[in-house]
Amino acid sequence: MAQLKRTPLFDVYQQYGGKTIDFGGWELPVQFSSIKEEHEAVRTKAGLFDVSHMGEIEVKGTDSLAYLQKMMTNDVSKLQIGDAQYTAMCYENGGTVDDLLIYKLNHDHYLLVVNASNIEKDFTWLNDRVEGDVTLLNLSEQMGQLALQGPLAEQVLQKLVDTADLSTIGYFKFQEKVSIGGKEALVSRTGYTGEDGFEVYCKSEDATFLWETILEAGKEDGVLPCGLGARDTLRFEANLALYGQELSSTISPLEAGIGFAVKVNKEVDFIGKQALKQQKEAGIPRKLIGIEMIDRGIPRHGYPVYVGEQLVGEVTTGTQSPTLKRNIGLALVDSTVVSAESELTIEIRGKRLKVKVIPTPFYKREKK
Repeated sequence: MAQLKRTPLFDVYQQYGGKTIDFGGWELPVQFSSIKEEHEAVRTKAGLFDVSHMGEIEVKGTDSLAYLQKMMTNDVSKLQIGDAQYTAMCYENGGTVDDLLIYKLNHDHYLLVVNASNIEKDFTWLNDRVEGDVTLLNLSEQMGQLALQGPLAEQVLQKLVDTADLSTIGYFKFQEKVSIGGKEALVSRTGYTGEDGFEVYCKSEDATFLWETILEAGKEDGVLPCGLGARDTLRFEANLALYGQELSSTISPLEAGIGFAVKVNKEVDFIGKQALKQQKEAGIPRKLIGIEMIDRGIPRHGYPVYVGEQLVGEVTTGTQSPTLKRNIGLALVDSTVVSAESELTIEIRGKRLKVKVIPTPFYKREKK
């Protein structure tokens, strides 16, 4: 059996009560206290996640912008230095290679942050299509990444930062060379929880120090170490796509509901542009909808969805929402058959149970 990969923080998980699982070939904590408690901490106070399993790829060179415009669905030319952007990479047929973040560090210098399970695949995909003066470097093993998420994230992190005013970092903006307890990091106002917060990129050897220092600084504010379980319920309530569930090589970004990151009108012919343009013009064949159980049961990934006897799609993610205390899910369904009024059933262990279509996102934070 292949050895599971570990982040630089693996050795400290146990001290905080971390229970690890195999997540896409990584041995990562699913929870420290309980998923509900960690979820609640992020919604009301703040929680700290180890996301060092994510991949980081540096793109440098005078042709970087032209190259990224060809590779990405979003319009990379809109980025100023200090901006971050959410985007996708697609195959020619419109299926998704990955969804990712782009950070513009300088005029010819970018950092891509990709999903952990796709690091090698993405790097190969990008590398095989390099044109002109472009150099790619996979920095994934040299970097650690922590995410401090929740309404008290800024207040807690600011205690450790005396060289920068974190309130000046806007949403999807970042600052480099921020000193956190004496360690240098890139701090970005981004996250995957539906809450305000920061993602902190550091040298892998500094990750443990920063983890311990941030938790100590946030102790009196109720900051908890958080695992993958809460990360999943939080992102699901906020309707943030997960690669391998809402997005895949057979699901386009338009079908997954991230059309805002697809600019079919940008002048550059990016990979997948024609297929996505066609989908947009002809009508997207499948769409992601929110569902809520009427009958007792919990919708889970892969459960089939029916209108009458007709199979119309499947659940991509589902759970009992810790915030709403309701059994809800996301389902990818046939756009031509399913509407907001459709009477749907899902099959759970051979039984057809009633569900109704509900609006998404299931949770939206109140912005200050």
